[in-house]
This record gives sequence, structure tokens and C-alpha cells, in this order.
Amino acid sequence: MRVLLHALPWLAAIAAYFLMPEQLPLLSSIAIAALFTVSLDLIVGYAGVVTLGQAAFFGAGAYTAGLLAQNGWGEPLSGLLAAAAVATVLGLITAPLVLRSGALAGLMVTLGLGLMLYEAANKAAPITGGADGLQGVEVWPVLGVFRFDLYGQTAYLYSLAVLFILFWLAKLIVASPYGLSLRGINGNPRRAPALGVPVKARLTAAYALAAAYAGVAGALLAQTTAFVSLDALSFQRSADGLLMLVLGGLGSLYGALIGAAAFTLAHHALSEASPIFWQFWLGIALIALALFGRGGLMGLLRKLLPRGAGS
Repeated sequence: MRVLLHALPWLAAIAAYFLMPEQLPLLSSIAIAALFTVSLDLIVGYAGVVTLGQAAFFGAGAYTAGLLAQNGWGEPLSGLLAAAAVATVLGLITAPLVLRSGALAGLMVTLGLGLMLYEAANKAAPITGGADGLQGVEVWPVLGVFRFDLYGQTAYLYSLAVLFILFWLAKLIVASPYGLSLRGINGNPRRAPALGVPVKARLTAAYALAAAYAGVAGALLAQTTAFVSLDALSFQRSADGLLMLVLGGLGSLYGALIGAAAFTLAHHALSEASPIFWQFWLGIALIALALFGRGGLMGLLRKLLPRGAGS
């Protein structure tokens, strides 16, 4: 039963490929949003470091992969690795600024860094395209065989495969002694040093890891859409990511998947039904979930699942 429950999200994702062939671009965006939400869960849900600037790493990864493809190197897998490397370095550089202060000051630092990168990309129009976006992104076939098509078939399967690999890597990390130490720091940051846990080093590593995941998500967006806009660095993307995480449930990687899927589908459905007032209805749903569904959607599912199956 537990194996079946762990396989269920991935079986549903594969089934969606055959059942929703006209919605593959939407499904690709869900997979990318899910990876971005997983990156937030690693730093917010497990490490307890709240951030409002995760889009900075997402955008850095998107522009890295986009610029490589625009300038003649469109190999997708190496583009993902380059995006992860750039985002990781950016995370290591900014981590001391975020972690040296208290929670509220660190939150303001992440917000400021995100806004600075957004404005820098806007001003560097000769490189980034500015408000017009980065165009001329030509991505090569995946593994030299699978070309990106207009229907989004390759884009969806490619995004889903990357999400699957990185999700299970994150599962291994959070279940390792390192992941348990992050939970300990999150639970009691003052007691952790007394137990011999190097708090700052562990949080810096978690911040860089979350940045790498966000960078890969951004690179996936650039490669599957062949376009990068300033929206990749916007505060709205960071805010939406936090909403997805809270909706799905903090500290649960499956919650990150569920929250991203639920939010993206609700956004799509409500914006089509009510283009002006869709945020009103989404707000009502979030308030109701906060009042009656402690722990987000994953918290509700845990009440229905066998004990230990929803971890």
C-alpha cells in the first residue's frame, strides 16, 4: 500500500500525458512549478529559513540556460547543469547576508536581493532583452533524439523526468542525517549547537541546495518555452511559490507536488471562469484551508492515508 501511494502521483502524471494531450503545456508548467516549490520546501519547510526572493535563483537559472541557447549552445542537459551551478554560486554568495541576521531581517534581505536582480536584468537589456524578454532561444533535441515540438510532448516528458529525479534526490537528502539535522535546527535552533550541529554551515548548504533546485526549474522554463522574460525574476513568482507550499503543506515534499498542481490548476480554471475576480475565489479557498485544513492539503490527506504513508 505504501509503495502504491508513493507511485500514485507519478502514475497520475503519466496518465495525464495520454488523457490531456491538449493541455501538455499546462502540465509542463505544473511540473516546473512543482520543482520550484520543492526548492522552497527544502529551505522553508525543512530548514526553517523563510525567503521572499527564491525567484532570484529561478530567474538566474532561466537566463543562464536561455543565454547559452541563444549564443549557440542549446544542449538541454548541460544547460540544466550550468543553471544549477550559477544558482548555487549565487546562493553561496548571498547566504551569509540572509543567515547572519534574524528571521525578519533575513526575510527583508531575500526580498531586496530579488528586487535588485529583477532591476539589474531590466537594465541589462542588450544582454537579457529587458522588458521584451530574451528571444532567439534555440534548444537542441534532448539526448540528441527528442525534439521539442509545438504540442509540448517532449517538453512535458522532459520536465517530468527532471522533476522525478530531483524529487527522489531530495527525498534521500531529507531522510539522511543531514536532513534530520536540518529538522533539528528548524525545531530548536538554540539547542542544535549544544548538540554539536554546525548550524550556519548546514543552513548555508541548504540555502545553496534550494537555490540549485530553483535554478534548474528556471532553466526548464527557458528550454521548454524557448523564451525568458523578467517574470522569471518577479516577486510574484516567489509569492506564488510560497502559496503553493503552504497550500500543499510545509515540510512535505509530496505536499510541494500537490500544492503546485492544485494552485496551478485552480489558477488556470478560475482565471478562465472569472478573469478579473479569480484571485478573490482563490483567496477564499486558501482561508478555508487555513481554518479547517491544518498542514495544508497534505495534512488533510494524512488523516485519510494509512499511518506513515504520507511522509
